[in-house]
Amino acid sequence: MPLGNTADLQVQSKNGKIFSYVRQQWLTETPEERVRQEYLVVLVNEYGFHLEQIGEEVPVTGRGSGQARADFLVWRSVQDRADNKNPLIVVECKADNVTIREADYWQGDHYARGCGARFLVTHNHHQTKYWRVLHDRMPKSLEEIENIPTADASEKQIEDLIKRLKVFKEDEFADLLHQCHNVIRNREKLDPAAAFDEIAKILFVKVYVERELRAKRRRVNVFNVDFLDEQIGDDPLNDLFAKTRVFYKADRIFGEQERINLRPPTGREIVKKLQVYNLSETSEDIKGIAFERFLGRTFRGEIGQFFTPRTIVEFMVHMLDPQEDEIICDPASGSGGFLIRFFEIVRQQIMADADWQYQTYREQLADEQMTEEERAERLRARFEEIQKTLQPDRRGSRMWKLANQCIFGTDANDRMARTSKMNMIMHGDGHGGVHHHDGFVNVNGIFDGRFHLVLTNPPFGSNVEEGDTVLPSEAEIPDDVRERYTSEYGALYTEAQRAVAAAARAKKPVASLFELPRHNQTKVKTEILFLERCLKLLKEGGRMGIVLPEGMFNNSSLAYVRKFCEDRAYIRAVVSLPQETFYSSGASVKASLLFLQKFTKEEQQRFDQLKVDAEAERRMVYQKELDELTATIELPSYKQGAFLSEGDKPTAEQRDDANELARSANVQRTADRDAARKRLKELDEIIRREARTLLKERFDYPIFMYEAEKVGITSTGEADLNELYPNDRQPAGLEATCLELYRQFRDEPTRFFVGSPAA
Repeated sequence: MPLGNTADLQVQSKNGKIFSYVRQQWLTETPEERVRQEYLVVLVNEYGFHLEQIGEEVPVTGRGSGQARADFLVWRSVQDRADNKNPLIVVECKADNVTIREADYWQGDHYARGCGARFLVTHNHHQTKYWRVLHDRMPKSLEEIENIPTADASEKQIEDLIKRLKVFKEDEFADLLHQCHNVIRNREKLDPAAAFDEIAKILFVKVYVERELRAKRRRVNVFNVDFLDEQIGDDPLNDLFAKTRVFYKADRIFGEQERINLRPPTGREIVKKLQVYNLSETSEDIKGIAFERFLGRTFRGEIGQFFTPRTIVEFMVHMLDPQEDEIICDPASGSGGFLIRFFEIVRQQIMADADWQYQTYREQLADEQMTEEERAERLRARFEEIQKTLQPDRRGSRMWKLANQCIFGTDANDRMARTSKMNMIMHGDGHGGVHHHDGFVNVNGIFDGRFHLVLTNPPFGSNVEEGDTVLPSEAEIPDDVRERYTSEYGALYTEAQRAVAAAARAKKPVASLFELPRHNQTKVKTEILFLERCLKLLKEGGRMGIVLPEGMFNNSSLAYVRKFCEDRAYIRAVVSLPQETFYSSGASVKASLLFLQKFTKEEQQRFDQLKVDAEAERRMVYQKELDELTATIELPSYKQGAFLSEGDKPTAEQRDDANELARSANVQRTADRDAARKRLKELDEIIRREARTLLKERFDYPIFMYEAEKVGITSTGEADLNELYPNDRQPAGLEATCLELYRQFRDEPTRFFVGSPAA
């Protein structure tokens, strides 16, 4: 087939071979080769490059580097290639089973610098990223951009492309959102929270438009003021929002009649500020950090909501070490940080495992005798089989299960519930399990004994009052939803919802659903109830990480809360955080991180039996005194005439003297009883305390304790050194991070005890 710009170039494959238009030869059709040849079609058909402008499998780093070959080099023109000038673009294709990682960017950067290219593309079917190569900076200084130039782009158009749509930097994004927020507040006179609602709607529009751009590979971005100005109608932005609303209809994020409540000039100004940035292609870490900074400042004084710093989220999720098929819940989900990070980590595990399966099969085939065509055919069949397990829209696939069956959360604030849904949609999915609902009350798939993991940063300091009752609306479930969850979870779901309905009918206080509130207690701290709620949500053996005020760990009045936890779960780790950790989020309370693992049924039985035995054993030590005290308490009072001799006929004076003697004796007996009761109470406390000590000796296990000084964030919210987990900002001289030490401790705790053989 001749070279040249072929209209509607098609991938050619037959008999286990695929045609390379650039090399003009048939190649063995491996899955990797198909990815490459399909992207060649994109370069020709969609970007307009001639085949003569494209080199395939070209050495890029000079002599002696024959193994360093770019998948494609694309020159500015055919003549530039003929004159041996530097190419314009380097394209690096990766296997579909691999999530493109940072190291892949640096390899491409190395290739691009080696041949002087201005742009880099990293691509597979799951992810395509575009980069500007910064030759005036040190290596690894790529700048992510919206797209690469088309073949007919002028130099001015190339420069405009670089300037027109770029990804956010953390500070840029946060500052831009604040600018938009201020525009709305100043022009529309809305309160901060209402102004945020309008920004959220416009952000949804932008994400929708960008997804349409990528899905349909359109060159025209309709999210810009030029497009809006060209439209006929009074409010073209709301026309776009109507389409966005339909797109997210199944998610019930917006009401059917909901609109962007801004005057067109205000909406136009917001679009103008946002249009130069690419939200969909921005790193989730950057979006998440910036978005939560913006939310923290916006809502801090309005609803008392604050957000967990990303470094703390990262650390806590890795401490629990999530695995595929595990189910997570955050009953105070806020912006969804814990749920999002769980989703990302498990998704990466699935992708890595899929790649391992494919590479293992490929190695197995390499040792078998067969033709290249037969080997390629078997590789393709295995590849397609693995790919089916990764399709997020394929019901029952590994990715579908992750997004639809493994992630759950609630937030009592409707704005936060919507925000967490939006945040998760931006990050890939999993938003369907997030609800606007009281985190203390069961809803849909969220009920006791359901979760392998619970991660949360509950609100501190506020109280659940006696008047906070279970609302009838919290028991109302549409028939289709009830049928769905009943079929999915059966009797467990039915019983959980029956309990909610009964509590709502009886107008029971929310606190009455829990064991920790003390008798006659009219209010209880929210963090205490959340601690119990999280333990109940866990399956047997489930793992939990929770942020708590430090008073929960050392306040003597809260010892009963600590005992409640110790009686139901292993205390795996306690990590104390610096006082200023949450300053930038609007919270001043010093906090620590508590990591628990709920007992299995067998462990709970063993613990309960040891507890009973320890109390019985200590009670035996004091049994003689206990019996004497009990006997004293049970002694009856003297009756009138008790001190008169039988058969005598006492005089009135003798009768009065005897009665007075009985009264005096009863006063003493009452004093003796009171003293006995007091001593009995003291003994009961002594027995419980000594039994507790004995129980801890017999149910002994190591607990990891760590006091952190640098956790990746300053009091003003700036990035800081981070000793919590491996990262590029570790303090100088740090031999092991907290996470690494915990894993060493978990595997071999005796190494950490003074005087142990390994010490």
